[in-house]
Parts: sequence; C-alpha cells; structure tokens
Amino acid sequence: MDGTTAPVTKSGAAKLVKRNFLEALKSNDFGKLKAILIQRQIDVDTVFEVEDENMVLASYKQGYWLPSYKLKSSWATGLHLSVLFGHVECLLVLLDHNATINCRPNGKTPLHVACEMANADCVKILCDRGAKLNCYSLSGHTALHFCTTPSSILCAKQLVWKGANVNMKTNNQDEETPLHTAAHFGLSELVAFYVEHGAIVDSVNAHMETPLAIAAYWALRFKEQEYSTEHHLVCRMLLDYKAEVNARDDDFKSPLHKAAWNCDHVLMHMMLEAGAEANLMDINGCAAIQYVLKVTSVRPAAQPEICYQLLLNHGAARIYPPQFHKVIQACHSCPKAIEVVVNAYEHIRWNTKWRRAIPNDDLEKYWDFYHSLFTVCCNSPRTLMHLSRCAIRRTLHNRCHRAIPLLSLPLSLKKYLLLEPEGIIY
Repeated sequence: MDGTTAPVTKSGAAKLVKRNFLEALKSNDFGKLKAILIQRQIDVDTVFEVEDENMVLASYKQGYWLPSYKLKSSWATGLHLSVLFGHVECLLVLLDHNATINCRPNGKTPLHVACEMANADCVKILCDRGAKLNCYSLSGHTALHFCTTPSSILCAKQLVWKGANVNMKTNNQDEETPLHTAAHFGLSELVAFYVEHGAIVDSVNAHMETPLAIAAYWALRFKEQEYSTEHHLVCRMLLDYKAEVNARDDDFKSPLHKAAWNCDHVLMHMMLEAGAEANLMDINGCAAIQYVLKVTSVRPAAQPEICYQLLLNHGAARIYPPQFHKVIQACHSCPKAIEVVVNAYEHIRWNTKWRRAIPNDDLEKYWDFYHSLFTVCCNSPRTLMHLSRCAIRRTLHNRCHRAIPLLSLPLSLKKYLLLEPEGIIY
C-alpha cells in the first residue's frame, strides 16, 4: 500500500471546492468559477469568512459590543467579494447563476459594498439586475449614504437615475438624509445633484440639524486645524438654494453658532450677509460672539479679530463690561481681537482682573498695545473721534456693514468706523 494516498473524505472535498471557489474569486478566474457552478459543486450563495480590517463588508447596529476577532474579519458571499475586488466578470457569472443579490451575511448588501468601494460599474450591474436601491444595512444606511468620497459621486448618480430615494433618512439614531451625508463630507457636486433631483434643502436629522448646519460644523478639520474650502462651497450652494440660515437645532444652535464655534470668519461673513441673526441664543443663552470667545485660544488657524468685527458690525450685543477680562483671557496673544472688542464701547475701565489675565510673556511681546490699552481704559474719557464713531455706530446699529461703505468718506475713515484694528488704541 506504500505510495497510495488516503481517500478524500466528503468534508475534505467540500473544503477543497470552497477553497478553489474563493481562489477563483480573488484571481478573477471567471472561467474556473463558471465551471465550478455548472458542476454544482458548491452553492452560489456560500458564505466565506475573510479578512476585513477596514470593515468594508461589515455593518453593525450602533451601540453593540463586538468581540475583537469580528473587527478583523467579516462574512461575505461571492457577490460581495467580486464587488470588493472589482471583478466585474465574476460578478456577472454569479448573477447569471442566480446568486441572491440582496444578501446581507454581515449587514451589507453587495450594492452597499459597491458604493463604499466607489465601483460605478458594479453599481450599474447590480441596479440593472434588480438590487434594492433603498435597502438598509444593519447600521441603518442606504446605498446613497455609503457614497462619501469624490470617487463615489458617479455611484450616487447611478442610484438616483435608477430611482433611489434622495430624501430617505438613515434608520438609526442620526436619521440623516443623503444630503446631510454629502454636506458632512464636503461633496459640492453631489449636493447640487441631490437638490436638482428633489432633495429637501432644509431636511432635519434627529438632532434637528439641517445640511447647512452640518456643512458649517465640519468645515474645520479639527485634527489639522485647517478650514475646508469644499465645505465653504457647499454652504454657499445651500444658501443659494434658499436654505434657512437661522434654522435651529435641538440645542437652539443656528448655523452661525457652528461657524462661530470654528472661528470660521469666511462662513460667518457668508451667513451674516445671507441674513443670519447675530444675537440668536442657544439653549444656554450664548450668542455667536460668546462661541468665538470660548474657542479663540484653541483655533490657531483662525483670525478672531475678523470674527468679532463681523459680528459687531452686524449688530451683535457687546460682551458685558464686568466680564471683559474673559476677552483678554481668551485673546491675550491676539491683541487685534481685543482692540476690536474694546473699541465697540464708548468707554470701559480696566481693573486688576485684566492685568492678571495677561501672561508676562505676552505683555512684554505686545507692550505697545497693552500700554495703550491701560492708558486709554482709565478714568479719562476717550477721544472725540472715538465718541463720534460710537454715536454713528449706535445710530446705524445692525446696518453698519451695509451703510458705512456707502458714506462719502475717505477709505481710512470707513475702516475706522467698521472697527478695523490698527495695532494700538487711541
């Protein structure tokens, strides 16, 4: 009996066929795949456990605990793997052999995976073969919600052209529409496409946030502390589509609050010019100017003096004088911001809290400015020129930004009236 091989058991043969089937999928050997299926050696909907560290194939309900091994592997059928690898030929072979097109072995259908992989060819094939366009993943997302990158825009267009619902909300605690998702990721082309195909511009999620509020919040890349021009463009487009600029979320925050929290003067200017109310208060009684004050010290890329200037020129209420030391605490390394705010008062007196709020290093670095601040903010009245500025601004109130540029005055005086900082206080 030497040299003979042991007979292959039934389970061993099944494992061998399964391995050959998986290898054919991975190598896009559609001929071999077709031969295996014709011989009916394996079920076309066989589920495999495959490596999936990025969880492209998996979807879980929010709040559920997962064992560590499930974070590295997922279950998938041949359809899912064909889409994952971008193997169109294998995908067609499987569909020709009646593979279940809406199968969700690990929470996602093949269409969900195709959108996440931004494979427009696979999306088109699946749509043409009857995939459910509005089917939810286990996490409550439709295929449109998985279109989150510039390369997946064509996938989203394919879905909408085939009849996907552009106003369908996620079936989870966020309840966001595809327009919210596009705004979140700064996809201006997709925002325009959704609106043109019936997306509701002021749709709200579970937190009562509109797409405009979402785009305003995510316009700051917090890790890099950089502002996104793509998100700025999305906000501009939504405002042009008549989005409600004073919409309030469940904490009574408006999009202006979100922009102020980011100290994003570009968006603040955009929203104020579109009619945002500078004095709207959130659930804690804070207006946009308080938001800027809270974050000035942690927004290194910001220009807080412009933020304060914009708000004050649009009629924002000034900081309560006894609390002015908080302005200095927040802006001690940005004297221009302090200058803008202090010049909004006819007169304000300094106290010991002001001095304690200034680190010695900054006091020395900006000595000329702080010397002028403490000299002016004493018992003596401000100059007649400054008092005249305050009288004009008080008369114009929230029309300063519109009326002052129209006055027949030299440009330098217009800048003075609009609180343009000069680096020293007179």
